[in-house]
Amino acid sequence: MSAGSSEEQLLEFLYACPVGLIECDAAGDIAMMNPHAMQHLLPLAGPRDASNLFSALEQHAPELRNMVTAFAPATGRICDGHRIFLAPPKKRRSTPTVLACTLVKLGPDRLMATLTDISQQVVQEQRLRQADTWFATLLDGVNDYAALTITADGTIASADACFTQQTGHDITAVAGRNLGEILETDASGGDLCLDEQLAIAARDGWHLQEGWQQRANRERYWCQRLVVARSESEGPPASRYSVVLRDVPRREAAAEDLRRLLTKDHLTGAANRRHFSQVMEREQTHWRDLRQSLSLIVLDLDHFKAVNDTHGHPVGDIVLRRVAEACAALLPPRGIFARLGGEEFGVLLPRYARDQAVALAEDMRTAIAAI
Repeated sequence: MSAGSSEEQLLEFLYACPVGLIECDAAGDIAMMNPHAMQHLLPLAGPRDASNLFSALEQHAPELRNMVTAFAPATGRICDGHRIFLAPPKKRRSTPTVLACTLVKLGPDRLMATLTDISQQVVQEQRLRQADTWFATLLDGVNDYAALTITADGTIASADACFTQQTGHDITAVAGRNLGEILETDASGGDLCLDEQLAIAARDGWHLQEGWQQRANRERYWCQRLVVARSESEGPPASRYSVVLRDVPRREAAAEDLRRLLTKDHLTGAANRRHFSQVMEREQTHWRDLRQSLSLIVLDLDHFKAVNDTHGHPVGDIVLRRVAEACAALLPPRGIFARLGGEEFGVLLPRYARDQAVALAEDMRTAIAAI
């Protein structure tokens, strides 16, 4: 086989490969990329430098640059299938885009990167996790379950005896009352309120949610709630809903440790970038479907590099923690405060109008200036 023939075959492979392939140096400057890589990278770069991998992905995956810098071996795999969550598309009901990035160090100043669109896979994983969690409770670890029927506005029409056993609320006392008032959800943890659950169930046919609830004696327990839309004969769609509540035993301390590990920034205790992206994706879906207010604040600390250069990184870490504490103290119950990377923070505010968000941003700016 001639050298020319080998080169032609290599080019054919690069053009036909269904995965984005990128070759760059340690600083991210791109030497080669195939058409699939261009399709992914160019729209993400926007006004930024599309000829540099790290600059193009700075808005969505700023951690990649740090991962390369921190990788000490001369060669090897830096990351494998690292997920990059992009902002959901504007088109209603469209699937948010998720890319999987693999970085391999081929030499002191040579990297190979792959980009693969795994959006459909992520959606399927989420649905499967919901189904697995639900059906696992049928086989193991379920204390009891309760079934009830509610009207379109959440009013309890009927409930079985297990409802009293599980929640401690007397059936006759709760009949005619709103389920959302009796069993409140944990809005601070991102759980949907009853009206939002009913809206999704009316659209999709069902909705599954799990989180902390309180019994009549104020004892907290972990509950899985399935809401299924029903239609009466000759009646309007979703005129009633069936609700199944499952009490699942769970080690609270271990669960909280795991949740903190997966969702929190290790330095500041704020939400991490990945959790922030997941919550934003969900809240943008609610905004499109339910037309509720949604606001976003982005905070960037001025001259923070000078703090690190003058006083050292330990002092810089203290400043970041103080900023996170000051801003978190001002956060409303449903708000999410996250460290997006370096000295950049984000605040997501469901059901917050623009003027409310502007006022909160000014309060946070004042609190940071006072540190």
